[in-house]
Amino acid sequence: MKRRARPLRKWVFPSKQQAVPGVKRRIKAQTIEFAVFGDSHVGYGNSLSIFKSLLPKAVSSGNKRFIIFGGDNTQAGANHGNNAGTYYKEFKDTVTSTLGSIPYKASIGNWEASTRSLFTQYLGAVGGQMNFPGTQGKVRYVWLDCALGQFTPASLNLLRNLDDRYFYIIDFHWPLRVQGITVDFSHVLSAAETSKFFTAIPAKAREKVLAIFTHHGHKFYRKLINIYPGYTRTKFFVTGCSGDYKCKQGENMGYYNATLTSSGSGYKVEAYIAH
Repeated sequence: MKRRARPLRKWVFPSKQQAVPGVKRRIKAQTIEFAVFGDSHVGYGNSLSIFKSLLPKAVSSGNKRFIIFGGDNTQAGANHGNNAGTYYKEFKDTVTSTLGSIPYKASIGNWEASTRSLFTQYLGAVGGQMNFPGTQGKVRYVWLDCALGQFTPASLNLLRNLDDRYFYIIDFHWPLRVQGITVDFSHVLSAAETSKFFTAIPAKAREKVLAIFTHHGHKFYRKLINIYPGYTRTKFFVTGCSGDYKCKQGENMGYYNATLTSSGSGYKVEAYIAH
């Protein structure tokens, strides 16, 4: 009797990673390191030497992906701006030679307000928005112009156009007048300007503002929760000094080492003083 041939068996190989019903995969957190400098005042006293000693420390510590410079980067407005070009060049040369391929962005400060054309020539636009490096466009970096203690209409317009598709890190020179701030009020924005800032941001985007970095106060200050009604999760920072102007050696001189960490669909920012 002729035997019936068995049908060929179809082998199914399991994939390397099969989803298990009802179990969510844990997404590995990603951390991006960056640094925040303020008030380096290149052109004043021993500022250039101090800046040249601090910046390499920040770059060599960890794996920095981005550097923020928060205004009064130079003493450009001194002596009616006669030496502004030299000061900007010294700052720019120090930054480019130290950072190499690390991207950076500078905000404009009050000592640079009278030399805007030179600021733009050496350091780019005084306000804008860009993708924060390493986040595939999910986090945006926004820098604003409040060099004279008031936000420009263009800066307020940038805030009005923020939306909830992205997360945000924002930088500008003058500190906001948040409750409990210990910075001298002569170096803090008015209550009216502070209100303009917070109310300009659409309600749907407010929980997406991760951190606000400010400067000008020549000291370090942090407020990590409830900085203003409607901003329960936003962190607020004031830097110290990275130069010689109104800074005390070993006390308020330094910068922030900071991290941006993703986990799942959210992000958080941490920043710690470094000297």
